[in-house]
Amino acid sequence: MMGLTKMRFLLEMLVPALLTGMLASMAEGRTHYYDFVLKESKFTRLCSTKSMMTVHGSFPGPVIRIHRGDMVYVNVHNQDDFGATIHWHGVKQTRNPWSDGPDHITQCRIQPGSNFTYNVIFGEDQEGTLWWHAHSDWTRASVHGAIVILPTEGTTYPFPKPDGEHLLVLASWFKGDLNDEYEEFLSNQTETTVLDDIAFTINGEPGDLVACDGETTHRWLVDYGKTYLLRIVNAVVNSELFFAISEHNLTIVGTDGAYTKPRVTSYIMIAPGQTMDVLITTNQGLSHYYMAARQFATFDPNITEFNNMTATAILQYRGNYAPPDVPSFPTNLPLFHDLDSGLGFLPLLRSLATPEHPVNVPLNITTRMFITASINMVNYTFEGTEVSHLAASLNNITFMDPTSSILLAYYRYWYYIVSLFLCFFDHFLYKLINLVVFEY
Repeated sequence: MMGLTKMRFLLEMLVPALLTGMLASMAEGRTHYYDFVLKESKFTRLCSTKSMMTVHGSFPGPVIRIHRGDMVYVNVHNQDDFGATIHWHGVKQTRNPWSDGPDHITQCRIQPGSNFTYNVIFGEDQEGTLWWHAHSDWTRASVHGAIVILPTEGTTYPFPKPDGEHLLVLASWFKGDLNDEYEEFLSNQTETTVLDDIAFTINGEPGDLVACDGETTHRWLVDYGKTYLLRIVNAVVNSELFFAISEHNLTIVGTDGAYTKPRVTSYIMIAPGQTMDVLITTNQGLSHYYMAARQFATFDPNITEFNNMTATAILQYRGNYAPPDVPSFPTNLPLFHDLDSGLGFLPLLRSLATPEHPVNVPLNITTRMFITASINMVNYTFEGTEVSHLAASLNNITFMDPTSSILLAYYRYWYYIVSLFLCFFDHFLYKLINLVVFEY
């Protein structure tokens, strides 16, 4: 009779083989391999220097560039002193939760000195711009980068092919290490305590409206009379942002890895974690033009202590001309508390919904759920002491990190059930074989 040990060996060999075959059948394009190295790197911004976790020492991190239908493997090596995971934001990862990345949910953290290989499986319909980021505590503030999904080879965009493209990653800048700031925040919090960034960045640079950073402001060189595809990622920790380019209109053509109906606008409002693809035609006079981003503040206007900094980059035309003393600033960039502009932008986002890019929305609603997301003071007992703690909750239920991955615990539970079943089946089969042999 085969013992439980042999059945366990069979399971461990059979399940990965089945999964590998299933995943391989889903991949119709090419397979790409990346190595990410997590490590501490020093950066100087706003006249001071600090150390923070990065991938390959870059902020933002490297770009993953593929075609629709391709598959990606990313081997993450942790050379930092803090455990972390990587999440592939917006990637559907169909039947592949083991590589989704949220720590304590789908996996344990990649500990210092170790590595973990992710298999990133995109949805068959995903095309456009997505992004990746760390998913352990607040490491995503500095560990993030863009994912560019080009059309399937041999096909093109649902709009005239642009003459070129450019990528902008909007991010937060904190005075010190965000994880350290967060611990201090937790120990001194009240209901009005705010943990806020002190600046925003565009491709890692705050721009030249702040001290010490004018010479490193990000510049995008363009040619007159061209149409460019501009991919924008909002990697800011907590804030919606307004974004505009002086004297240039933007045509929205995609968001979050899906195409939208083309809509022309003078600005966009982009939420944290969101990506947006826009077309821009460089049809203005040869000069320098600010690209600017500032916070869309939806809280009480009487609160004056918040990040009211405007990040800038420069769109710079190529050619022979006398550059201006100061680039032109986008006068159409909404102010911080402009609620009408923030809400008025949302109706511009509409799915393309064509035969080539369909949108299949379920119309038969069988279950309705009412969920209240809130942040409030929660009272609980910790090591025998009553504690009052500011926490996020869903329907007044909070979440605390478990000691292991929830997905792993779920897997082990079903592994135990299946093992018992196979053990019972093996015992039954043994008796059946003995019976047949005996009667023969």
